Amino acid sequence: MTAGPPFDIASLHAFYADGGTVADIFDQVFARIAAVNDPGIFLHLADRSKLAAEAEALGAFDPITKPLWGVPFAVKDNIDVAGMPTTAACPDYAYVAENDATVVRLLKDAGALVIGKTNLDQFATGLVGVRSPYPIPRNAIDARLVPGGSSSGSAVATAQGIVSFALGTDTAGSGRIPAGLNNIVGLKPSVGAFSTTGVVPACRTLDCVSVFALTVDDAWTVFGVAARHDPADAYSKTIPATGYGSLPPVLSIGVPAKDDRQFFGDTAMEAAYEAALATLSGLGHRLVEVPFGDFYRVANLLYEGAWVAERYAAVKDFFDAREDRFHPVTRKIYSAAKSLTAAEAFNGLYALQALKQTLQPVIASVDLFCVPTAPSHYTLADLEAEPIRENSRLGTYTNFVNLLDMCGIAVPTGTRADGLPASVTLLASSGRDGLTAALARDLHQTTDLTVGATGWPLPPAAKASADSDHGLIDLVVVGAHLSSMQLNVQLRDLDARFSRTAQTSDAYRLYALAGQVPAKPGMIRVEAGQGGKIDVEVWRLTPAAFGAFVAAIPSPLGIGTVHLSDGTSAKGFLVEPAAIAGAIDITAYGGWRNYVASAPERRARSAG
Repeated sequence: MTAGPPFDIASLHAFYADGGTVADIFDQVFARIAAVNDPGIFLHLADRSKLAAEAEALGAFDPITKPLWGVPFAVKDNIDVAGMPTTAACPDYAYVAENDATVVRLLKDAGALVIGKTNLDQFATGLVGVRSPYPIPRNAIDARLVPGGSSSGSAVATAQGIVSFALGTDTAGSGRIPAGLNNIVGLKPSVGAFSTTGVVPACRTLDCVSVFALTVDDAWTVFGVAARHDPADAYSKTIPATGYGSLPPVLSIGVPAKDDRQFFGDTAMEAAYEAALATLSGLGHRLVEVPFGDFYRVANLLYEGAWVAERYAAVKDFFDAREDRFHPVTRKIYSAAKSLTAAEAFNGLYALQALKQTLQPVIASVDLFCVPTAPSHYTLADLEAEPIRENSRLGTYTNFVNLLDMCGIAVPTGTRADGLPASVTLLASSGRDGLTAALARDLHQTTDLTVGATGWPLPPAAKASADSDHGLIDLVVVGAHLSSMQLNVQLRDLDARFSRTAQTSDAYRLYALAGQVPAKPGMIRVEAGQGGKIDVEVWRLTPAAFGAFVAAIPSPLGIGTVHLSDGTSAKGFLVEPAAIAGAIDITAYGGWRNYVASAPERRARSAG
């Protein structure tokens, strides 16, 4: 690795604040390109003189108004950059883009500088990274392995420290698989969070622009800049960049049931996944095994009927005229679509809708999911022997995600027994990007990894800070609405944000109420010193959400003012005094979670 600062955004901005120049960083970028000496990464590089002019136009260092000031990034070559060719890894398809894709424009406006366009599986069709007529990018960790695709060049450029971050696209896992195989972070936003205006479509209804980065903080910084509604994109949505703050103390995390886990004989990857789950448990979170058969059934739909036809429709005119110019594997996939009927496409849509209905309560039953990013590493020789099967296996835990309208982030979790990268992907419902990223940040920080293939140490995470909470109302919860408890979903459905754990003053007593389904406690105020300090959580809601929540609270529970041990107060759950008749005083347990956790001990005492 050449000299100079690490390329995570905080290190770069510290370099600039100390008087470093963008020209210095450009010198390092191009020195690193030469040192890596991988002709498969970039299909087009920016002109140095134009880069210098763009850097000059940034003005004085200003990371406040331009949070990506002077940050070099790369762009997958199915995303337009004004003045640069877009090829989608098919030379005969190439055109020079007149305008930046919306997401590129937003990043440039924030001060980022495009270094070049990166290689990919042709027309973003594949998860292996080798379906290109250009030289194949080398996996940054082990050149014997596939780099992962389709965003191969973007992942490798980031992992090699050539750029701070890179844009990919993700329809079936192309923004996650290459991240997992190259020891970096891969953030796949909720469908529609990033505009796809100026992106060559694969499956337009599912396509996402994704982010490869060295750290989760950096990926989230890019998300905060790029997640904007675009009226020019019919599939664009408003997905606020919220939720990337302190996590609730206990999250319920869905994991594939042990009998449903698929590693295709790769015991090292299986062991690495088990280790990651143990780390999550060690962080205090609750793992919930979930049957995964229906998720796999959704995944299998992606290369059947409707969505194969959608890939063909995206480039139909070009394919029909120049089929011979396609990569052989890509040509085989697209050719199959020509024989599909509209009836088959609709049958696929019907099958998906039925599976969505089945899976909706499963997805809603937990805060998020943790799955392996990939079930195995494959060598280039493996791909030569089984080009279709191994590609399909790589998508085991990725293909269903966009079809189910979920967000996700791949994060390194350590190294396998054989020294290869280990990674998991955290998934959640659309709009909960901040939650998955916040847990990914905490998980990444438990490792002793360096970033990518750079040898740079993983920098400490930025201090977790709540998103802008202006106008939100604090709500103190004490029982079944605590994080990971049965009724917490009611807060999640109202987009409530976890704020902090706390304790009440010593003027409260807690009771296990009789006849409540699900079981609930009731907290009642008493004279100061006559109660105990009760563990609580503080969540924040918009006024409209707070009103809706309070209106749905059943008697004998209600909302009053709760005084906390730190001298503050907020609205929170209290109980009508009449309700404690026949209730069990559980104040001595210090909180509802402790009381629930003591159930086995209480049963043993009663049996004895």
